[in-house]
Amino acid sequence: MDGRSPRVLHVSQPVDAGVAEVVAQLALDQRDRGWDVRVACPPGPLAERLARGGVPVEPWAASRGPGRSTPAEARALARVVGRVGPDLVHLHSAKAGLAGRLAVRGRIPTLFQPHAWSFDAVTGPVAAAARAWERGASRWTDRLIAVSDAELAAGRAAGVTTPAMVVPNGVDTDRFAPHPGPVADGVPTVLCLGRVTRQKGQDLLLKAWPWVRTAVPAARLVLVGDGPQRAAWSAGTDGSVRWESATSDPRRWYLDADVVVLPSRWEGMPLVALEAMACGRPVVGFDVTGVAEAIGDGGTVVPAGDVRALADAVVARLRPDGPAGAEAQRARIRAVTYFDRRRSAERVADVITTVLSSSESHRW
Repeated sequence: MDGRSPRVLHVSQPVDAGVAEVVAQLALDQRDRGWDVRVACPPGPLAERLARGGVPVEPWAASRGPGRSTPAEARALARVVGRVGPDLVHLHSAKAGLAGRLAVRGRIPTLFQPHAWSFDAVTGPVAAAARAWERGASRWTDRLIAVSDAELAAGRAAGVTTPAMVVPNGVDTDRFAPHPGPVADGVPTVLCLGRVTRQKGQDLLLKAWPWVRTAVPAARLVLVGDGPQRAAWSAGTDGSVRWESATSDPRRWYLDADVVVLPSRWEGMPLVALEAMACGRPVVGFDVTGVAEAIGDGGTVVPAGDVRALADAVVARLRPDGPAGAEAQRARIRAVTYFDRRRSAERVADVITTVLSSSESHRW
């Protein structure tokens, strides 16, 4: 790089929720380091946030999932890479990982950060094809960044051989911080925050909700988020269930909750859990990839898909004599100790520096 600062191109699809938050954190941190940082992504909240932060955005039209448009999206991304001339590309999530590695094909150093494996989202022949792709794409990946030990283990079990580093997601533990005292209006409140999709599993929480209400009749469920399943899943819910639109500032929702629930069908390292814990809120979730690793002693996990166990765990944390108070204190300590965004950003910067120092022969 002839002594100059590295030029890094992050590529992201999706452009909202947890993945976008991590991309923005890393891009802004690397900008502050004096690096030449760009982000290729479709229009949306991520591009708007980066523009406000002074990080150049390279428009890249791409749908969220794979499909017939993928070859054209890969060609468009190859043009972006050619125009920017980065020293390294950092691909975030499955779609960017697919299009980006087809576009670059190992000609410049490439990092891939799955943020949850594509093969966890599907079954049967489609899952087998996704595993085969990830195995083959290892030859075009200089480093895999897994957000949890469990995510890395799942990749290794699928045959992904790329040299890897585990770097947990990070949160701003100054911004996400507890406030003293009980929930403002005293109503026992359960929060589920995230895109309303099959992955995030709000339908499973809704199946568990009648058991919670039977045990705690005054309980209220607040679901914050938009997504393709919202209209269907919100239809027919009663007055104990409150639906709110997605927000760019979720802190107040965490602070108004007694317990935060993650009913996800699959994950990598859920940012919602880390933000809630930083706010001193206990978390209950299904035991899918990365969730137990995130929560630790700041809440509990139950078997994946077991809605009755989920309900029982929530009820226990709504009771005055339950474990929520002690878990809340441990959750805050855990978030500050292990998941501060500065720690995560530093580790990613170290990975990039290491890859670039050992890959001087790579050129576009």
